[in-house]
Amino acid sequence: MLSAQGQLTTREAARTSAGQRHQGHGGTLSETCPQEPAVTHRPSQPGFRMLTLKLPRLLSAEQVPQEFHEQGILFGYRHPQSSAAACVLSLFQMTNETLNIWTHLLPFCFFTWRFVSVLRATDILNDSYSWPLLVYMGASCVYPLASSCAHTFSCMSGNARHICYFLDYGAVSLFSLGSAIAYSAYVFPDSLVCSTFHDYYVGLAVLSAVTSTGLSCYSRFLEIQKPRLCKLLRILAFAYPYTWDSLPIFSRLFLLPGGSAQNEATLYHQKHMAMTLLASFFYSAHLPERLAPGRFDYIGHSHQLFHVCAVLATHMQMEAVLLDKTLRKEWLLANSRPLLLPHIAGAVLLCLVCSLSNIVYFSAALYRIPEPESLKKET
Repeated sequence: MLSAQGQLTTREAARTSAGQRHQGHGGTLSETCPQEPAVTHRPSQPGFRMLTLKLPRLLSAEQVPQEFHEQGILFGYRHPQSSAAACVLSLFQMTNETLNIWTHLLPFCFFTWRFVSVLRATDILNDSYSWPLLVYMGASCVYPLASSCAHTFSCMSGNARHICYFLDYGAVSLFSLGSAIAYSAYVFPDSLVCSTFHDYYVGLAVLSAVTSTGLSCYSRFLEIQKPRLCKLLRILAFAYPYTWDSLPIFSRLFLLPGGSAQNEATLYHQKHMAMTLLASFFYSAHLPERLAPGRFDYIGHSHQLFHVCAVLATHMQMEAVLLDKTLRKEWLLANSRPLLLPHIAGAVLLCLVCSLSNIVYFSAALYRIPEPESLKKET
């Protein structure tokens, strides 16, 4: 018996020693952290067993590789070699990613409901005037879903993390093209309708969307060595297509007001711009967690606030587009050249093919770079 107790003590000491081995970058992950949710059976009554799920243990910033670190976030990290089941289970566990997931998953459901409502009320085959709206509303459902999935499954491995966000960036770029298509159809100020700028607007929006995907994907390769340049490139990648898409709005609000574009939608366009600027601030400033590291790990950090502001901006934008489509319909049908199905489908298809090509290229590049030892599963 004494021998058995000695062996048990030795095993416990070995497990304790293994659990203390961790390092921020290039170190060994804690072996005590479960990589999958443990399933246990506890007898409750004779003949019955209760199925219990044990939530995965959360880690501190010191226990995960550097590429998983978020500025000002000290605790609540998931295991960087989590299984898909553990990732899904983390939706119902308070981690530093939980609200990042739900602040886009719930809006996805809301935008999908609105999209389906518009689809039911539209004669899709014969109402060509509504086609740009349907493309825009479909794209507005894609980007929050992609974001939710990226935040959910980004802890499966280092490469999986990058690929998840590559897809997220591609969805954001597709949404920027959807916005441009809707703006071209319904939002342009009267004096710019059928102008040379109007003629090339959607085509150049495709170029800006594809460039945005490539630039944002490339920025992830600079995260460790050049974090400031990484952040600058990513902000530029998002700001460039937004600025191009918004040129008709800027012209309408500040340079060329009046005409059929002077309507109730103007207020929503202004709110959309304000919420977008606020979202950009939270994304770039890392406030408030940068001022009080550890205080906002789970609730209230900048990425959650960025998500909320981005969703509100999309909601305001959607209301503005719907109002313009309704209130300007007679004038636009009489004075504007409609976007035909081949033009819309061609633009979307070209954007998808080029953006996915970017994602495949950069994903393949990940596997040409040796993965840090800290991310390799221990045996």
